[in-house]
Amino acid sequence: MKAVRKLAPGFGHVDYVDVAEPELTRGYVTLQVEAAGICGTDLHIHDGEYASQPPVTMGHEVSGTVFKVGEGVTGWRPGDRVTTETFFSVCGRCRYCRGGQPNLCPERHSIGSGANGGFARYLMVPASNLHLLPNEVSFAAGALTEPLACCVHAVQRAGVVVGDVVLVSGPGPIGLLCVQLARIAGAHVVVTGTDADAIRLKKAAALGAHTVLNTQHDPEKLRPVVGGLTDGAGFDVVMECAGAPASAASCLAFVRRGGRYAQLGLYGKTIPIDLDAVCFKELTATGTFAQIPSAWQTAIRLMASGQVSTESLISEMVPLSQWDRAFDSLRRKNAIKICLFPDADN
Repeated sequence: MKAVRKLAPGFGHVDYVDVAEPELTRGYVTLQVEAAGICGTDLHIHDGEYASQPPVTMGHEVSGTVFKVGEGVTGWRPGDRVTTETFFSVCGRCRYCRGGQPNLCPERHSIGSGANGGFARYLMVPASNLHLLPNEVSFAAGALTEPLACCVHAVQRAGVVVGDVVLVSGPGPIGLLCVQLARIAGAHVVVTGTDADAIRLKKAAALGAHTVLNTQHDPEKLRPVVGGLTDGAGFDVVMECAGAPASAASCLAFVRRGGRYAQLGLYGKTIPIDLDAVCFKELTATGTFAQIPSAWQTAIRLMASGQVSTESLISEMVPLSQWDRAFDSLRRKNAIKICLFPDADN
């Protein structure tokens, strides 16, 4: 079969190559991939800015059907419509695994970076990772369960509640999912972006953001918004979703004293940031890495009920063989989200 693989460390070294189909082992299942979302992390892996263990098939946002069931697996059968959590293996013994936080396991290996992922026709994962996709959730929408679960986890950790005034900085897929979740929680949502985010800012407004601003050339555009909504106190919660130094600086500048700073974006490198604001404003700062199992269950319920739309974020479905065009389109922000699917003859 064909797969999009990271072949060596460093920048680039990604190609569409022939690989063997996975050999099924006990406790695991093989999925036939129907859709696999391209994440910002995949771009970082391409650029050598996010840890991976090449040669490895990329892709961790996946939906599909159960193709084969390994020995010892019960409760699943071929043809089941599913999505999958992203770890390939964890130790199962540490305080994090035993405490319901396998995302923090020091021995965690994740699909798409430490183990073969979903940018291929077939993918092998632990059967315990599977979640059934309701009929109301398409494969395209289901491929975005993983980023939605990440955002559920982040919004819950940030403690967004009814009446909060929330800034979402960065209207990419993660930011747009956070917009929907904050609205569900009863918050007033402000979204900021840059010149390159025109398509995404328009989508933020369509998804219910109360105020949408391009602040690239003048971050102070936020000042009158903060004044009108909070009497100048600042945002109750700021969610940094852009993974850009200027975004982090703006979040720290406009969060209120005693407010909450949530970091979702990844920078791929060390950045200068004024963390004195955390002390001077007595901020609660939260970060999130991936997601926890309960967030997956919540994400699927929200999609099935129609409260959150993931499919509306998908700009294009692209064959795996055209992965490089899809990566380039996302870098140029000509699309919001792109999903790959296996070519018909591979």
